[in-house]
Amino acid sequence: MAGLRLGPLLRYVDWDAGGSATIWVEADRPCTAEVRCADGAGGSVRTFQIAGHHYALVPVTGLTPGDTVAYEVLLDGVRVWPLPDSAFPPSTITTPAVAGPGRPAPGLRVTFGSCRQAVPPADGRGRHGPDALDTLAARLAADPAAVRPDLLLLLGDQVYADHLSRETRQWIAARRDLRDAPGAQVADYEEYTRLYYESWLDPEIRWLLSTVPSLQIFDDHDVVDDWNTSAAWLAEMRATPWWQERVLSGLMSYWVYQHLGNLSPAELEADALYGAIRRTPDGTDELRAFAASADADPGTVRWSYRRDFGRSRLLMVDTRAARVLAEDGRAMLDPAEQQWLRENALEGHGGYDHLLIGSSLPWLMPPLIHDAEAWNAALCRGERGPRWARIGEDLRRRSDLEHWAAFPASFSALSDLIEEVGTGPRAPATVCVLSGDVHHAYVAEPLIPSTARVFQLTCSPVHNSIHTAVKLGFRLGWSRAGRWLGRGFSRHGRTGRPPLSWRRTGGPWFGNQLMTLALAGRTARLRLDQAHKGGRGDKRARLVTVLDRDLTAQE
Repeated sequence: MAGLRLGPLLRYVDWDAGGSATIWVEADRPCTAEVRCADGAGGSVRTFQIAGHHYALVPVTGLTPGDTVAYEVLLDGVRVWPLPDSAFPPSTITTPAVAGPGRPAPGLRVTFGSCRQAVPPADGRGRHGPDALDTLAARLAADPAAVRPDLLLLLGDQVYADHLSRETRQWIAARRDLRDAPGAQVADYEEYTRLYYESWLDPEIRWLLSTVPSLQIFDDHDVVDDWNTSAAWLAEMRATPWWQERVLSGLMSYWVYQHLGNLSPAELEADALYGAIRRTPDGTDELRAFAASADADPGTVRWSYRRDFGRSRLLMVDTRAARVLAEDGRAMLDPAEQQWLRENALEGHGGYDHLLIGSSLPWLMPPLIHDAEAWNAALCRGERGPRWARIGEDLRRRSDLEHWAAFPASFSALSDLIEEVGTGPRAPATVCVLSGDVHHAYVAEPLIPSTARVFQLTCSPVHNSIHTAVKLGFRLGWSRAGRWLGRGFSRHGRTGRPPLSWRRTGGPWFGNQLMTLALAGRTARLRLDQAHKGGRGDKRARLVTVLDRDLTAQE
């Protein structure tokens, strides 16, 4: 009898007609995966196989727009979800009401963050404190009537291939010698699956992901710290004996566990790779060839994607695999990816009220850090000669100087696009760049003559920690003294001033946290919740709201 190894995860929910969804599952053997809803909606599909693992993305049809319906999962006709004696509320699918005459487009509540280590690593980096996503799940499970997010947006570092928990490290040590490279890091596809089990089998997280749709994108730790930071870095990694298997396994597992669920049923139906894998008894070779092609030539695949939610548009941008690393042409996005972003931002301009740009890496950083990254980019491309170029490369790797500011042409291009979208009578009410990565949260606003309100909304981590020295560095980065120091970097690197100015209007906040952006009509409201330990009388962690702000109110 087939068993459920992982899932279910509610991934796609249709916002156009409101009648379909997709549910991701992993089984322990080949089988037919089926979803049955209480109102008669449902769907079924055969599993596909990758490296001895069996997966299905079940299309659910016949849903009623504007309704919430419980569902169950069956494998070969036997119910495997909900789990027996589950203490959690039923897993449900909520479909939005379809807009029409007298019915405005439904609002959208997006909860987002990044950098979640399910279990603190075994390398002595300190305690993480309560998990914000786990705490959210526990709160929602305890109060079925509570308002839930319409969408979880997970902005990178869903798993950490390079910082393993004690339990995962022991599990890997039982299958290979940790004295061999890459040591106490993930080496292959099977070890990647262990990371997802550790992260998604947490009971609260498992229930939350089964009932709130999620969209995801990778960042560096999903493969390795500082992934694709520079051409020199990549050349050194490719020269190691373990890198090829690591990057191929990282891309393969990302495609299975994260990327497929980002796609709509129509996109899945048109995906040649997905079709080929489903038609063969074992799709490992096809997926491995795809990953090898994607690694050798990132232009052969697009990890970025677009989703429209009524009158809100989300463009999730790949800021890792789509980079151009040559020092004389460094770009965060290759030309085709930059064109994709531009076309999708401007298509139907005036037909949406809010534009969300999901970027794992922040666009607007603390000014000192922005100037340091632009200075470093100038050094590395030889502005101050070969010696400074070598120093710059070393600094880049040691200090993670690889955000948008480290790709000056890309920073300018994104800034120009945001100003173009946000200006004029057809401008949306807001343009928000949603980011994570930097282990603190803040709100920043560019000083540009736009019609729309434009924001950098950064929220990180969901569950991680930050060294005191780094925390002090971020505070300095936002300070007046930091701005003065940044100007010194600019003069030395001959970079000039940034093409725009910005100011911090919220934060910085440190701790495990989640932001929620509530969009309705042409209004936008932002809330930041932090996970705090419970008191003596109640040991359960709780979410504490530290910011609740109307982003569209006139100041």
